Order: sequence, then structure tokens, then C-alpha cells
Amino acid sequence: MRRLLLPPIGALLLCSTVTAQTIAFTGAKVIPVSGPEIESGTLIVREGTIVAVGATGSVTIPAGAERVDLTGRTIMPGLVDSHSHIGEAAGADSSNPIQPEVRVMDAVNVRDAGIQKAQAGGITTVNIMPGSGHLLSGQTIYLKLRDGNSIDDLMIRLPDGRVAGGLKMANGTNPRRAAPFPGTRAKAAALIREQFVKAQEYREKMRRGDPSKRPDRDLAMEALAEVLEGKRVVHHHTHRHDDILTVLRLAKEFGFRVVLQHVSEGWRVAREIAAAGAPASIIMIDSPGGKLETRHLSYTTGKVLDDAGVLVGFHTDDGITDSRLFLRSAALAVRAGMSRAKALEAMTISNARMLELDHRVGTLAPGKDADFIILSGDPLSVYTHVLETWVEGRKVFDRDDPKDRLYAVGGYGASRDQVLHLDCIGEGDAR
Repeated sequence: MRRLLLPPIGALLLCSTVTAQTIAFTGAKVIPVSGPEIESGTLIVREGTIVAVGATGSVTIPAGAERVDLTGRTIMPGLVDSHSHIGEAAGADSSNPIQPEVRVMDAVNVRDAGIQKAQAGGITTVNIMPGSGHLLSGQTIYLKLRDGNSIDDLMIRLPDGRVAGGLKMANGTNPRRAAPFPGTRAKAAALIREQFVKAQEYREKMRRGDPSKRPDRDLAMEALAEVLEGKRVVHHHTHRHDDILTVLRLAKEFGFRVVLQHVSEGWRVAREIAAAGAPASIIMIDSPGGKLETRHLSYTTGKVLDDAGVLVGFHTDDGITDSRLFLRSAALAVRAGMSRAKALEAMTISNARMLELDHRVGTLAPGKDADFIILSGDPLSVYTHVLETWVEGRKVFDRDDPKDRLYAVGGYGASRDQVLHLDCIGEGDAR
């Protein structure tokens, strides 16, 4: 038998605590979001966590740490997408317009190339939602875009062990169709109101002391009860100004927390949104869309809402906006008058607050997850590329890697790995 020669125990400890686990990124322009931009800074990461960030010379680099010179590059927090559909996610079916028991986590394909596309766009945290063709299409899930083999490898768990996520609702044009779906906006609101009343009654019955008098477990009512108790936030698709106000009315009536999604006409009711204390996750480019209710979408919405005191974030709604182009949302908002600082917050910490993950992600600060991106230049420049994406101290995207580069620069075929492409077969040869 061959003998294994082992190094001294002290050497093993030294390697595991410093050399193998600590990386110092030096010389880059650092945009921490939580404070002023640093022209030449240092970011130190250890075991998936940020341990220090500051100007070059003000941060002590541990002995033995790996050093990465990023002179001429830019480092900023990983982007947080508050509304996406990557992973081939699907929720409720056509049997009913209200299906709160559906969990989108049961339908996310973590090997879908759309996830690699999002990494190529610098997205590190995402809220994956079912579609908006229902009044209530199911439970969303918040993911870290780690490389993994199952949904468990990507999901974020709350301190109490629950899977982090919200509840997707919608009004306006999308859920209006033939019965049992609503045919009018008023009927849509009535159906939602009816379900929340049932949920209130279910919750009260479940609180009874005598177990024999409790109703049978109802997964749909259970999910709505979590909303009523503040354990789950509602992510509400809404565009037109009157639909936005209907959402705010229902939220006030039943006391649930809501993040307004899209709000194409949010600029028309900015004061009302601010008074309700509702955050707004907006989309800068709603295409291919084509719905009349989005015709008054304005690039100035971010500025108008921010000026009114609303917490504003951006989202992709991928594939409405390609995840690889997410940074352009901030650039377009700045072009329309939003401040640079607020636009960058809307890509990072503001969305993290909407997902209640701001204690972990959204800024570069000691103690937070080492989720960051390395850029070739300024984040608002159309010429800038995402060079690397890191999640919890691990590189998940590298533009210099040919496989990763394909996701960054390839067309739609490069990101649809489940679709059969017959590019090399003549039209007459296809079977």
C-alpha cells in the first residue's frame, strides 16, 4: 500500500483560512452603492463573504491572500432582478384564475441556459415568477444564481427554514378572458376580494384552540393567510393608473404588503403610490408587449416616482427585456432625468429591499454576501461589458471562457438549450 505524506496540521489550517479562501481585488473603480464611488479601491472576500472594501492603501490585505489586479476595471454589487421568468418557469393552469397553492419552484429548470444569460448580464439574485395571465398565478421564488444541479442549490431560505418568495398577482388586460376568468376589471377585483375574505375566515378558524373544530388543511388558503399575516409579499403586475389604484385599494382593505410590478402609468399616480408606501418595480422597455395599457409607458417614470418618495427598482421581465441588457435600464432612466446614484440603487439595493434580502445583498459592505460583478467600464455606458460575475465568492461567469462568452454574445439560439436547431440540415432534409 502506498503511504500518503501529509503536511503538518498547521500548514493545512493556514491554507484553509487565508491562502485558499481569501481574495483581494485591487486597483478597480469600486461602486459600493452604499457610499461614494472609489476611484481606486480594494475589495477583500473570504469564504463567500465580503470582509473589507475601501480605497487602495486604506485596506489591509491579509498575508497570503490571492491578489487580483483590476486596474482599469469597475466593481459593483451583483444586480438584483425583482421580476424575471428565466428557468422556463410556469405556474397556474387554465382551470382557475386564482391558484395561490401553485409553487413556481416546482417548475424551474435550473439547467435552462436563460440562467447563464442572466449571469452574463451581471444578475446574481432574482425573483422568478409565474406569468400574469391569472389574477393569482402562484408563489414566486427568490434565487441566488449559483451554479447548481437542482432548485435546492439556488433557492434562498429564510431564518425559519421557509423558502424565500412572494405571491404573484395581476390585473388589467392579461387575466381578462372567458369564464371562469373575469371579463371585466370590476369582476377581477371582486374575485380577488372574495378569496381574501375566505382566507380571513380560514385563518380565524385555524387559530381556534380546539383542533377538532379546525378546517381541513387548504394549501390555497394557507398561502393567502401567509399574505394576510405579512409572511409573504404580493408582487402585483399592473400597468394602467386605475389598475394601480385598485391594487392599492385592495392592499389597504386586507392589510397585505405589495410590490407594484411594471406600473407603466405610475407617473400619473406617483403621489398615491408614495402615500401607500408601496415600492415600484418598473420596466424601462416593455416589448414586444403590444398591449394598449402600456402605451403611456414613460422613461421618466423612475425619476417621477423617486421624486415622490417611492422606493424604485428596475426589472427585466425576461424575456421582455433580455437579462444581458439589464444595466441599460439604469442608463435609460438617467438619460430621462433620474440621478445616477438612484438608478444604480434601483438595480441593486432597492430591489434587494423589495425582496427583503437587503441584509445580504445589494451593496458592497463587510458582512454581506460576496455577490459582485467586474465590468470593463462605467456601468451606464453602452460600450461596457460584464467581464465576470461572482456569487458568494465563486465565479459563475467569465467572459474570457468561450462557453460563457457564447451566452453573453450569442443570439436566442445560444440560450435556448432545450430547442432543437437544424441549422446544418437543408430544408428538404428535415424530418
